[in-house]
Amino acid sequence: MITPRLNYVELSPAPYKSMVSALLALEHGPLEKPLIELIFMRVSQLNGCAYCLEMHGKALRESGASHGKVDMLAGWRVSNAFSERERAALEWAESVTLIAASHAPDSVFEPLKEHFSAAEISDLTFAICIMNAFNRLAVSMKK
Repeated sequence: MITPRLNYVELSPAPYKSMVSALLALEHGPLEKPLIELIFMRVSQLNGCAYCLEMHGKALRESGASHGKVDMLAGWRVSNAFSERERAALEWAESVTLIAASHAPDSVFEPLKEHFSAAEISDLTFAICIMNAFNRLAVSMKK
């Protein structure tokens, strides 16, 4: 069993509450919840956050995603289970999550415009960044 390093929720309640508020604000935005959960799950896979993987895997299934689709997420590039809209979002999620290597190039950003409005792209990018922040907290503090 992994022992948590610090209880960051109790130790830093104001920043944590602000992060949760930002997360909840996405629910009132233009993106559909299943897509947001799909992005959260992929970002959590890339960051190796077991806590978030369990939470978002459950949320994805509850939103109607098939077990097969959830199981194939790590191999989305070679799976027929994902729409072009989802593929563009997943590519962007990987690029932003791995930004030190990818530098979020135009070649990944431009295809988003075929499937998302400017407001959706903005919310999508916030969703990716927020999940990266939560992953980094959970992994670094061994939640």
